[in-house]
Order: sequence, then C-alpha cells, then structure tokens
Amino acid sequence: MKIIAMYLPQYHSFPENDKWWGKGYTEWTAVKRGCPLYKGHRQPKVPKDKRYYDLVNDGVNTLKWQSELAEKYGLYGFAFYHYYFKGKHLMEKPMEILLSHPEIKMSYCIAWANETWTRAWYDRSEEILMKQEYGEKADWEAHFQYLLPFFKDERYIKNNGAPVMMIYRTFDIEKLGEMIDYLRSRAVEEGFTGIFFIGGKTAGKIEDREDIKDKIDGWYDFEPGYTLKHGLSPFQTFCYDLSVALRHGINIFKKKKLLERRIPIRWIYSSIEKRSIEANEYPGIISQWDNTPRRSYKGLVYTGASPEEFKRMMGVLKKKTAGRKNDYVFLNAWNEWGEGAMIEPTEEEGYRYLEGLK
Repeated sequence: MKIIAMYLPQYHSFPENDKWWGKGYTEWTAVKRGCPLYKGHRQPKVPKDKRYYDLVNDGVNTLKWQSELAEKYGLYGFAFYHYYFKGKHLMEKPMEILLSHPEIKMSYCIAWANETWTRAWYDRSEEILMKQEYGEKADWEAHFQYLLPFFKDERYIKNNGAPVMMIYRTFDIEKLGEMIDYLRSRAVEEGFTGIFFIGGKTAGKIEDREDIKDKIDGWYDFEPGYTLKHGLSPFQTFCYDLSVALRHGINIFKKKKLLERRIPIRWIYSSIEKRSIEANEYPGIISQWDNTPRRSYKGLVYTGASPEEFKRMMGVLKKKTAGRKNDYVFLNAWNEWGEGAMIEPTEEEGYRYLEGLK
C-alpha cells in the first residue's frame, strides 16, 4: 500500500493573500482563531511544540523535518497542491524550494487544484478572487515547461516511467482530452513513457464524458466529500440534511450560532469499508475533519475521529488494496490544519495518528 498524503503549501504569506484576507495571512491565521462551538468540541488545534512553521522563511528545515517523519512512519509520498491559473501561480514557492534542494529525501507528485478561487469560506462564492482558465496549446506548453523540471526530479513519483499528475476537477476542463494528448506527447518527447493522469472523484460532478474516462489512467476518491455526496445511504443523507436544516433554522429565528453541520466519521469509514474498488480507482481516507477554524458555525465536523479508528481503517485499506497493480491510497491530508484534516503531530494527540499509520 503506497500512501500518498495531500500537502497544503499555504504556510507562508504572499501578496494575493495579503490583499484578499489581510496582511500576513497564512493557514495558521485561521487555525489560531478556532474556538469550541459545542460541548466537547476541541478547538483550537495546536501543533506539537507550537511549531507554526513558515514554508518559505524556514522552508528547507521544515521540509526536511516532514520528510524525516514521512520516512519514519511509512508514508510513501506527498501530493503537493498546485495552484496554476493559465500562467499565474499561487503558493508555488514551497514546492520550488523542494525542487532546488535534492538533499531533502521526499517523494512527491503534483495535484493540480484547478478551481476558481472565491470567498467561499465566508459564504460569498459569487465573489471571484482568481478565475481558472485553461487556454489553448500555447498555454498548455507554458504549463508543461513549468512542470518539466519537477517531472525530471528523481524524487518525483512515476508509474512505469510516467510522472504521476493529479487533476482535481476534470469535468471543469472543456478541452481536457486535447490537453492530455498534448501533454503526454510532450512528455514522450522529453524521454518519459507519458504522463500518468489521476482524476478526482469529489463532492462535485462525476466525470461522465466517455472519451475523457478512456484517457484518464485512474481516479482517486477525494474524501470525505466524495462519500458525503455520493456514498451515503438515502436514510443517512436524509438524517444529515434534516439536522442541518433544523440547526440552520434555529440560527435564523433565534439569532444563534450553532454549528450547523455535524456527521459521525463512522458513516464515512463504513461506506469506504463496504465499497468495492474499481481496477483503476484509488481509495481515499481522512484521519479527522473540522473546518470550523475557516468557516466558524457554518463549518463541518466529523465527530468520533480518533487515532485508533484511523489505524483500524488503514488496516482495512491495506487488505482492500492487497495484490493490486497500483496500490495507491490518498490521504486527506498531511497538513490541512484549517480543515482539521492532518496527521502532523499536535499538542493534544502527539504522534498518535502517525503511529497509527505506521
């Protein structure tokens, strides 16, 4: 079982975030403002030894520390979120620092988070911050030229000589088939066997274009959103929607700020456990989830998460992936602190999630 953890690079300040969210904003800004919203709600989450790292100013030391943890606890590699908007980059520096320091022993691949950025954290999704566009061949070539040095890195994860590249929302790209053909042909010209494309199965639309499904090498289940939207039973969905509606109504009519969205993590785990895995499907998993630091009472908490339950589920996935040709499992995430989806050590749990992984 090759466990690849999603990796968020938003732990350094950059001009766009300063403009949109306030001077000096990083992921830690959101994390530190977390607060309990119900009895037993454990917020804020604090990194062990209060290690609020900066991935630019202390990027080399931080990446070395993370790579050492990954090796010690059995993580196969990282999938770095890649924010690329038709020539415009956001949060690219941490991955570029990794590339320029080959002494950091970290296996990794790129996960293109190809969404338009909005103020969704504040329920203002109509306000666009950075629009996602895809362009034509000249734009695809520019993107390929940026990706190529990473593909050539010996640490970059490859599948039979083809660099692995993940695309979060395939259905958003109208000319995806043409783009894939072009990028693959350019990779072959550069000496690779192609590019191994893995598309996301998310909380959004399920890709239904037959020509695209034929061109994508595999699909990863992006949890917990995929199961929440597509994997629960009708009864579970009804119970969840009803509970959200009731709390939302109380908040409106009684001027309260009750946390509107709570769901047992066992519902997600149970669905994953029962689900059959297609030959070209790679299961996903979360350790825990609580995005209230970002979204306050409009957030979502998966209750009942624990290192013990996480360890049990990793054992389940180990059995489910045994003997498969490509036994990738995608963990959401290594360090999504603002969503409470991390396995990095905390003051509260220590290294227990990493120990469960090992």
